[in-house]
Amino acid sequence: MSKIRELEERIGYQFVHTGLLRQALTHSSYANEKHMKKLSDNERLEFLGDAVLEVISSEFLYENYPQLSEGDLTKLRASIVCEPTLALCTEEIDLGKYLSLGKGEEQTGGRKRKSVLSDALEAVIGALYLDGGFAAAKTFVHRFILTDIEHKKLFYDSKTILQEVVQGSYQETLHYVLVSEEGPDHNKYFRVEACIGDEVVGEGSGHTKKAAEQEAAYRALLKLQPKL
Repeated sequence: MSKIRELEERIGYQFVHTGLLRQALTHSSYANEKHMKKLSDNERLEFLGDAVLEVISSEFLYENYPQLSEGDLTKLRASIVCEPTLALCTEEIDLGKYLSLGKGEEQTGGRKRKSVLSDALEAVIGALYLDGGFAAAKTFVHRFILTDIEHKKLFYDSKTILQEVVQGSYQETLHYVLVSEEGPDHNKYFRVEACIGDEVVGEGSGHTKKAAEQEAAYRALLKLQPKL
């Protein structure tokens, strides 16, 4: 089975114009390396998908959170459509597996890079919108992004929330330990542990220390929630 067909099965949508999905999966590094014609990568689809995602998520939050003010709705939407959260959403469909990357991007961990994954997800939304209209894009966003909102909000605010939890429920202090740092200066990859006293309560990784700490805090919250 081709990569395109396999991904279509995962997302539950069959494209009329499969070239749109293929373009959504094409990173600029691959297009440049293969000397593809100008604007063959997924950046224009990402631009469109970003706008479509904002409309769909805004409508969803407006209808489902009638008690929230404009400012609170804006903050909640930001927590859903931010880069780390969108990258998290790609795990369910294993989107990184289907991307076309240049050799350099591949070798430096592009398939797991949050910025690459979140951009590709927005490009897929843009492709769905062009191929199947607003309804197709909306179905996808509702199924793979606008789920488990409380967990996504938790992820966005994870470091702040974990700090509050530790201060309120523990005697020991919260701190983050850098476990490893790999790669050249322009493409570092960090692994971090969140610790309460001497106990490791969460692990995270990312291309910045902040991103790694955020994920470690999120994993810690998921682990600690049943105990709180």
